[in-house]
Amino acid sequence: MASSNNGVPQTGKSLIVSFGEMLIDFVPTVSGVSLAEAPGFLKAPGGAPANVAIAVSRIGGKSAFVGKLGDDEFGHMLAGILKENGVSADGINFDQGARTALAFVTLRADGDREFMFYRNPSADMLLRPEELNVELIKSAKVFHYGSISLIVEPCRSAHLKAMEIAKDAGALLSYDPNLRLPLWPSEEEAREQIKSIWDKADVIKVSEVELEFLTQSDKCDDATAMELWHPNLKLLLVTLGEKGCRYYTKNFHGEVAAFHVNTVDTTGAGDSFIGALLAKIVDDQSIIEDEPRLRAVLKFANACGAITTTKKGAIPALPNETDVLSLLKGA
Repeated sequence: MASSNNGVPQTGKSLIVSFGEMLIDFVPTVSGVSLAEAPGFLKAPGGAPANVAIAVSRIGGKSAFVGKLGDDEFGHMLAGILKENGVSADGINFDQGARTALAFVTLRADGDREFMFYRNPSADMLLRPEELNVELIKSAKVFHYGSISLIVEPCRSAHLKAMEIAKDAGALLSYDPNLRLPLWPSEEEAREQIKSIWDKADVIKVSEVELEFLTQSDKCDDATAMELWHPNLKLLLVTLGEKGCRYYTKNFHGEVAAFHVNTVDTTGAGDSFIGALLAKIVDDQSIIEDEPRLRAVLKFANACGAITTTKKGAIPALPNETDVLSLLKGA
C-alpha cells in the first residue's frame, strides 16, 4: 500500500461499519462545575460508535453506522449529522415509541468527564436482530463495536447477530469496550458481559482505566495488559491519554508517545484514535504485523486523538487528514 506524508499509509477506501449507540450529549457551558451548578448546556451529538464512524469519514475513509434512534427531532437530527459527515445512514432504524438517548456530561477542570444518562429505555436499546441491515454488515471490511449495546435485550441479541454476520463475511472485528459504569446494573455484570465477547475480537482498544477495571489490578504495565490477550487477537491497544499508547501483537510490543496540546475536553479522543487506526489498516491488515508501519499509523492515530481534545464536544473536534499531517510535521 502506498504511503502518504510522514510515512503514514494512505486512508483505505473499504467499508468500516460501526455498531451501537448515538445520542445527544448535553455539555455545560462552563467547565469545572457540577451538573447542578452549570448555568447552561450546549447540545452535542455523541455516542462512541457514531463518533468512530465520523472519525473515519473525516480523514477520508468510508464508513456506515448501524443502530437505532428515536423517531423524534433529536433522532432525525443525529441521522442528518451522520449524512452531513459522509457516513452512510443505511443501517439506521427509528423507533416510534422510545426517545433518542440523552447524556448530561460534567466537564471537570482538567477536561475529564462524568456522565448522567437518560435512557429508560432509549431507542438504541431496542434494536432487534431482525431489523439489522444484513447486506450492509456483510459488506464491511471492518466491523467496530462497543459494550453499551450488550447491556440489555433486545439490543444485545442484535449486537451478537451483527458480529456473527460480519465475522462470517470475513470482516476484521474491532472492539472498544467504552466502559460507562453508570449504565450497568453492577461492576461485576459490566466486567462479565464486556468479557463475554472478548475472544471474538481481532483488534481491542482499552483505556488505562478500562485495563485496571477488567483485570482488577492497580497496575498498568505490560504484564497486566497481557492478561487481556487471547489467542485469536491480532492487536491489543492501551491508550494512556497524555502519555500516548501501548501496542501488543503476537510478535512485538511497544509504546508510541503522545502529542502535547492544550486539552479542553477529552470527549471523543479515544474514538478519534481508533477511527484513525481502522481507516489506515482497512485495506492492508498486514500493517498490524509490520512494526515500523504500525508505529507510523499509531503516531497518526495519537495525533488524531490529541487534536480532538483541543475543542469542546467530540464530532466538531474530530480532525481531517490535513490537520493531522500538519501536527505530525510540526512535531
